[in-house]
Amino acid sequence: MAKLPKATRTKALAYLRTSSATNVDGDSAERQRIAIRAYADRAGIEVEAEFYDAAVSGADPVDQRPGFAAMLTRIEGNGVRTILVENASRFARDLAVQLAGHALLQARGIELVPVDAPSYFTDPTPTAVMVRQILGSVAEFDKASTVAKLRGARERASAAAGYRVDGRKATLHGDALAMARRLRRKNPKTGDRRSLRDIAAAMAEAGHVNPHTGKAYSPEAIRLALDNAGAAKA
Repeated sequence: MAKLPKATRTKALAYLRTSSATNVDGDSAERQRIAIRAYADRAGIEVEAEFYDAAVSGADPVDQRPGFAAMLTRIEGNGVRTILVENASRFARDLAVQLAGHALLQARGIELVPVDAPSYFTDPTPTAVMVRQILGSVAEFDKASTVAKLRGARERASAAAGYRVDGRKATLHGDALAMARRLRRKNPKTGDRRSLRDIAAAMAEAGHVNPHTGKAYSPEAIRLALDNAGAAKA
């Protein structure tokens, strides 16, 4: 099917969400991006901008998420009235949050389109309503089951290791924290800073790695350690 000229295409914004720092470092966002772009191309939609909530729970109210709030602000100023998401659970995994969030968008005249099932939020038949509620409940159950499995795995790992293996990112201390702070300083000539990912790579080369995994610290772990160190110093 031939693509429509950009001037005649419906415009939309893309919304992406990952629920944990692990997913931020993985391929979840790219998978969502590919699915949204593919649907937009097929439907003759121009994706004007993308908004991403990294490491944000699907149970958090949508209007309290930084990326989603920024997207609503953008919508108020540019007239776009369509949001594309990979699927309904990327919008919100918790059923109550999903329905409340959709109602909020409806009140503002904004259409929400999960690209795997475009009519998910619009089909008004009793069967469709029931299916939405069932799928939302399944997503909630799936999330709760995953959390329970991860908790059990951490408890087993802690028993085997002889110390508590926490699901959170390892905290930097001592020489590792000192190196991270040094690498994060601005270049006195250019005023630029190294990215958190570059800092993690440089630290790994120097032997400072996550003690639980033996791999480089994640950018999120470094950011949290630097933030906490700054707060403690203040």
